[in-house]
Amino acid sequence: MGNKKFMNLTEKRKALTVAVDAAMKAGSLMRRHRHSPKKITHVEAYDIKLELDVRSQKLIERTLYREFPEISLLGEEGDIGNIDAELRWVVDPIDGTVNYTYGIPYACVSIALQQRSQSGDGTDYDTLIGVIYDPFQDEIWTAIRGQKARLNGKPIQVSGRSTIKESIISVGFSKKRSTAKIMMPCFNALAYRARKIRIMGAAALNLAYVASGRMDAFIEYGVSLWDVAAGGLILECAGGEFWHRPISKDHKLFMIANNGKLRKSIARHCPAEFR
Repeated sequence: MGNKKFMNLTEKRKALTVAVDAAMKAGSLMRRHRHSPKKITHVEAYDIKLELDVRSQKLIERTLYREFPEISLLGEEGDIGNIDAELRWVVDPIDGTVNYTYGIPYACVSIALQQRSQSGDGTDYDTLIGVIYDPFQDEIWTAIRGQKARLNGKPIQVSGRSTIKESIISVGFSKKRSTAKIMMPCFNALAYRARKIRIMGAAALNLAYVASGRMDAFIEYGVSLWDVAAGGLILECAGGEFWHRPISKDHKLFMIANNGKLRKSIARHCPAEFR
């Protein structure tokens, strides 16, 4: 196939099939080790890294590269090839690592395939396919740009709720004290206005839940691209809005992901960056 300007639908479907296979293999690894002692390789104030994170990404890499050896990979646990190439995989091998480490079954595998955007300054990318797999509920979300998002093969759609007072909104706090300070005003304001606020701890699954109509919005400042690349596309293909802006060149961004009806009302209660 080669890195070229456009992938046709047949190629996208093949890429989706391979990404699903990779996600399910990594999910099986997570499930097998769910109750095993976890080898922690790195600890921060708000985050944990596991040896299993690396093993999971290596398993994904092998599966993807058997069929697409020419496509680079941007991953939470390291990169392969030129991550600014025409095509790239974007991989989070275990999203929700802290949950997983503590035995909370709210974690997933996230895999996206991106292509350099034909508009802009050449640094932007469009997500072509997205896969999110929750191995504990055995739920897999898939999307190809321009087609309906699906959950276990069935089409999904965002909720129709249009007011904050009737909505469930998930809030993320990223990994740094500085980003938590930005998010606290949103959290405090929305906690008094939304039906419920949730802090779930796995950005990709949060996006999948908004896409499925289980939640109505998800906001975070400082989230990583590999956490949201697949979920953002799945949300858009389910009729929602993945509104986001870059923070820096290290693949961090802020976002208001929602059902397409709530962004402006949520933004009014958040710092200026979200407006």
